[in-house]
Amino acid sequence: MSGDWKQLLRPGVTLPFCPGCGHRILLRHLLTAVDELGLDIDRMLFVSGIGCGGWIPSPCINADTLHCLHGRAIPFAVGAKTANPSLTTLVVSGDGDLADIGGNHLIHAARRDMDITVICANNMNYGMTGGQVCATTPVGAVTHTTPSGNVYRPFDLCALVRAAGARYAARYLVTQGPELVSAIKKAIGIKGFSFVEAISPCPTQFGRQNRMDNVKDVYDYVESLAVSREAAAAGVATTSGVTLVTGEFENG
Repeated sequence: MSGDWKQLLRPGVTLPFCPGCGHRILLRHLLTAVDELGLDIDRMLFVSGIGCGGWIPSPCINADTLHCLHGRAIPFAVGAKTANPSLTTLVVSGDGDLADIGGNHLIHAARRDMDITVICANNMNYGMTGGQVCATTPVGAVTHTTPSGNVYRPFDLCALVRAAGARYAARYLVTQGPELVSAIKKAIGIKGFSFVEAISPCPTQFGRQNRMDNVKDVYDYVESLAVSREAAAAGVATTSGVTLVTGEFENG
């Protein structure tokens, strides 16, 4: 491998992301991980559902990609892996696709320890369809369907999949590049179900609705929600009352 992640992009592709979208950064980290592992891209399958996160593998990655029904990326990936166990199979999709519409598939794939890696691009709303509330929207956040602020607590996706039996889970912000690349590499190398949550700011929908006037404000907001696993264990909390614990989580 040349060490250049861009060689894994589909020739002539125009990246289909809004200005400032964290998904563009996640795409780079994902391809950097694949490149550093020296994987044969022709022996890989990238599966996605509907939504902004679904555009990360298709049309961007120059590999076999499967863009399937909303919420059904995981069962399609499981079917492909079952038919061809030699494939390195990754699901790359959004939080609405994986945790809301596809939530049942997520927990049962973890329970059954299916040999796939799921990468969740979490932008905390349904970004592509107008910015509606979803299962990862922070309490108090404004969306098109919660104009007075979300009143429901969000899923802790890493805790959810670990409780269901995932061998490995990790959560990092897309701004934590080295850590996120390392987590993706580790997840791909695990035999069994693994999960990586990438917190990916959405300036266009989430940011505008929450009166964040520029891209930096959205990234600052997301970073204000995060504490490391070590800090959380020491009792450190965020001032917002919403906490995203970053780090790696493994079941014994």
